[in-house]
Amino acid sequence: MAQSAGHLIVRTLEAHGVKRVYAVPGESYLDVLDGLHDSGIETVVCRQEGGAGFMALAEGRLTGTPGIAMVTRGPGAANAMIALHTAWQDATALVLFVGLVPVNDREREAFQEFSLTGWFGSTAKRVMTIDDPARAGELTAEAMRIAATGRPGPVVVGLPEDVLVELADRDAAQPIAPVSPTPAQVELDALTARLAKAARPAFVVGGDGWHEGAGRELLDFAEAAGIPVFADWRAYDAVPNEGPAWAGWLGYGRTDAVAAGYGEADLLIFVGCGRADVLSDGYTRGFEAETVLVNVDPNAVMHAGRIDQQVLATPATFAAALSSLDVQAARGERTDAWMAGRADAQAKTAAHRPDASVDGEAQQMDLGVAFGQLDDRLNGEAVLTFGAGNATIWAHRFVRHLTHASLVGARNGAMGLAVPAAVAGSLIFPDRDVVAVCGDGDFFMNGQEIATAVAHGGKPLIIVVDNGIYATIVQHQEAHYPGRPSGTRMSNPDFAEWMRSFGGHGERVERTEEFAPALDRALASDGPALIHILIPDTVMPPAASDVPAEGKAA
Repeated sequence: MAQSAGHLIVRTLEAHGVKRVYAVPGESYLDVLDGLHDSGIETVVCRQEGGAGFMALAEGRLTGTPGIAMVTRGPGAANAMIALHTAWQDATALVLFVGLVPVNDREREAFQEFSLTGWFGSTAKRVMTIDDPARAGELTAEAMRIAATGRPGPVVVGLPEDVLVELADRDAAQPIAPVSPTPAQVELDALTARLAKAARPAFVVGGDGWHEGAGRELLDFAEAAGIPVFADWRAYDAVPNEGPAWAGWLGYGRTDAVAAGYGEADLLIFVGCGRADVLSDGYTRGFEAETVLVNVDPNAVMHAGRIDQQVLATPATFAAALSSLDVQAARGERTDAWMAGRADAQAKTAAHRPDASVDGEAQQMDLGVAFGQLDDRLNGEAVLTFGAGNATIWAHRFVRHLTHASLVGARNGAMGLAVPAAVAGSLIFPDRDVVAVCGDGDFFMNGQEIATAVAHGGKPLIIVVDNGIYATIVQHQEAHYPGRPSGTRMSNPDFAEWMRSFGGHGERVERTEEFAPALDRALASDGPALIHILIPDTVMPPAASDVPAEGKAA
């Protein structure tokens, strides 16, 4: 039976198990919107294309299925670019559908015309345009496969307005299974030999794809073998944050003790991530160690330095293969001193304690205590989403992740992700607590997506730390231009009142003792909630050196 190209795209997305698309509507893709009218796919109507893109990114990261965003041509595509860049650098599967001018209007500077390939060619795995209605399903399926196969990332699909309404005698294109390479025995034997001669081996885990218990499998092997496990920046949910092998996280806000342990390793096994600038303190740590790279990208994008062995595998297939390794042969002569030292450093890092960098009047709001209380209530089971900037460091330091698919944060540092990602998270997991943590600058980048949560029944909790400045930039200014703040101050409304204007629950907190009761009320509320925390502009995150570094382990 013939159907329009726009409807064929929707039927193909249905065949791929897509549950939600995140969209800002436009006249350039009306036929796709019409196809969604009778579809079981939920159309999540967003308020800005950047928010729609970030919601799709969260969908991809939390579910393992490429997230779907739909935007219109020109200005709509421009707003979506921030999410494309984040998905590209973070290696997260996402498919962006972009409406385009009619074919006959091309190359005339028609209304909102732009170059799809020119804009997105350097920040997407593939840019394609559906010019033949008969191929609409085929190219949609191809986009889904490319986004999820190899190093995950974004794919952009152009939708010419006139092509979408043309009929095609085609059925929906069925899914093409992504390749999931499994380590060969010869590779596992080589890894066993490396582990046998290493005095201080360590795993570094990161990236996407840690679903269905892969992190627990790897952590169990590491504990049996006496190998500490570090996590890459904002990939802390790769493994449960507990047990004798958990060594803590690297990157912005890490402590000197954890970074020193990583730097002392003589064998680094990167699983799902590479030795990038953030985790290596700007390409300064971990370059002398023998290196094994475990991922599905033979090009080793975003890995710097030596590679002594590369194993093509996903986190799941590698973690499963570890069970076949002979721990006695690999680590028979080892003691647990090396692993225990790293676990001790992480335990001190995560201890709930007052923030020693705050005294006097500033003690009126102690974020170290507040985020410790948040951790106590969430118990490692919630989904957390993070904005960019200093305000998130307390939550990174003190809130645990014990469940996979429980963290969404822009690893590339993009602002504005926290709120839309929390909206998506609350739609994906309606029975779990979903908490966004952001600063006042980050919050207002996409705070309007609270309206999307209300419209679609999402119930995220948003915690906004408000100091009236772009604090990360101020910190850099003080380091390089002391006493000369410039372009970094903001004026804010009452965010709690703003949340109440949407029909949500809003709380304003200025003292430490006010936070726990406000948190309990917010978590108990039946709808979206927001806690507006006010702190002085002199408060900075916990210092990297506030946990003593250990001596080198034997």
